[in-house]
Amino acid sequence: MDPLLLIKAAVMGVVEGLTEFLPISSTGHLILAGSLLDFTGETVKVFEIAIQTGAILAVIWEYRERLLATVRGFTREAVARRFALNVLIAFVPAVVLGLAFGSLVKRHLFHPVPVASAFIVGGLVILWAEARHHRRFGERDLSGSRRARVETVDDMSALDALKVGLLQCLALVPGTSRSGATIIGAMVLGFSRRSATEFSFYLGIPTLVGAGAYSVWKQRALLALSDLPMFLIGSAVAFAAALLCIRWLIRYVSTHDFRVFAWYRIVFGALVLLTAYSGTVNWSA
Repeated sequence: MDPLLLIKAAVMGVVEGLTEFLPISSTGHLILAGSLLDFTGETVKVFEIAIQTGAILAVIWEYRERLLATVRGFTREAVARRFALNVLIAFVPAVVLGLAFGSLVKRHLFHPVPVASAFIVGGLVILWAEARHHRRFGERDLSGSRRARVETVDDMSALDALKVGLLQCLALVPGTSRSGATIIGAMVLGFSRRSATEFSFYLGIPTLVGAGAYSVWKQRALLALSDLPMFLIGSAVAFAAALLCIRWLIRYVSTHDFRVFAWYRIVFGALVLLTAYSGTVNWSA
């Protein structure tokens, strides 16, 4: 395989791993990075979804003790059973709406300009949500001196899980951000930043593994054995980058809010739109 293609796959893996769990849209960044790298096409679209599995393996590794405890205690511990069922409940809306509208969305919205527009809109939503959160809690949510309604993932109800699952469906629009929709949406519902962030991680396990497996299976006719090194390198790099990002993000949310990501989204989205309409950069997908 062309070494340059493997380098591009590794770069895309870095982009995936660093952006999957931040509220800035990994899909949007992959589409834009692919345009800049001239790394596009139907096979690349499958690759972009498949390497999300590498990123989610980082969550499985980081939270392996909690996940193993849930599996072991599922039949005898109410807490483990409720946690697993909440993840399942939150996952179902993405399956239903993804199967119903996924192809339509990919056909019409997987392009740089719609993605950049979604970046800006998402950034404004985060600013609104953080202003609302600060009016309610001030800085107490960060210091931990006041408990949120859902302080930990074990405090969630089935209805909370369903609401977060419906919010995750907003991420069908590329550039919206699955993490952004679930984390910010959960905070609006009364979650603490940490519980919202951790539940977003857990919900990503069935969502991203399922999406990756379904995409590879559905588009298997496009793939060849010679593509395997590209997929393996992209996934491995995504795993390493995501592991670093997850550990950093959990520390970050204990003392910071998400407004910096909102401004990043707005500035980056505006820059893409400006360069696209001025012809400075030929964004193509």
